[in-house]
This record gives sequence, structure tokens and C-alpha cells, in this order.
Amino acid sequence: MTHQIAQHVARPIEPAALKELRDTDDAGATRTPFTDTEGGHPLRCCLRPSRVGERITLVTYAPLRRWAAETWAKPGAYDEQGPVFIHAEECEGPAADATGYPFARSGALRTVRRYDSEGRIVGGRLLEIPEAADEGFDEAFAEAFADPAVALVHVRAVEYGCFHFEVRR
Repeated sequence: MTHQIAQHVARPIEPAALKELRDTDDAGATRTPFTDTEGGHPLRCCLRPSRVGERITLVTYAPLRRWAAETWAKPGAYDEQGPVFIHAEECEGPAADATGYPFARSGALRTVRRYDSEGRIVGGRLLEIPEAADEGFDEAFAEAFADPAVALVHVRAVEYGCFHFEVRR
């Protein structure tokens, strides 16, 4: 299931990868789930903020590595891993009626990083999310995919480097 928007599809972490991450994350560690007492953590399994009382966990995730394993790409040194929040147990994924880009808080800073079919970085840009967040993301993705070498784009938080979501050509 994906998060539908006007021009592009924000992809959550795939269910098979989530199952693996809940056992052992991409750093080889077993993480301890916890009950969220604050809410608002960006969940990459369902592309929405967590709610108070939900059981979640913070895991290490390597999105480019997992994509490369599917496509036989060789990202080499561009393979990154970082922290992401997911539900501690299987969830429904993104809501079928979800609209707009996830985690699109006006004023937040995001990197919009471009990768080619081998998984190498071929550019990117800083995006300060505007009031019209969807239009701001649409513009950034249109710019990225105007380059025919771009196969996919990762959106990450600037502050912590957290992976937020992926968009593919």
C-alpha cells in the first residue's frame, strides 16, 4: 500500500522489510519496543505520526541497501543507514484515503536526494517545506525526475538525517 498524492507516490517501508526490522534491524541489532507517551513520532510503516499509547520502536534502516538488493544496483559508499520509527507490531500501513505528502510540516527542512539506477547520488536539494507543502514537494520531485538518470528520490529530515519516504520514477 502507498500514500497517494497529486503527482507522485510516497512509499512506506515494505511489509517484508518491516517484519525483518522488528526482529533485527539493518545495523544487526535487536531493538526494544516502547509505549509512546508523547505522540508525533514519524512512523515509516504507515506514513503518519504516532499516537499516544501506541507501541513503537526505533530501528536502524538502510533503504538504499534494500532497494539495491531488489534491483542488483551497487550503491557502494552511498549506502546509508539511519534511525526510523515503526510500529512494534504489524500495522495496516498507510490509510487508503490518505492524501498529501507525509510529515510535511510547513517550515521543516528536508533533503531531497536523487539516486541513479546504480544507487549513486546524482544530486539533491534542500527543501524548506512551504505553506503549500504538496506543491513544494511536487516541484522538487519534478526537478529531480527531469534528469533521466534519476531512478528514485529519498526524502530525509535535515536535523537528524532520518529517512522519511521514497519516491520512484
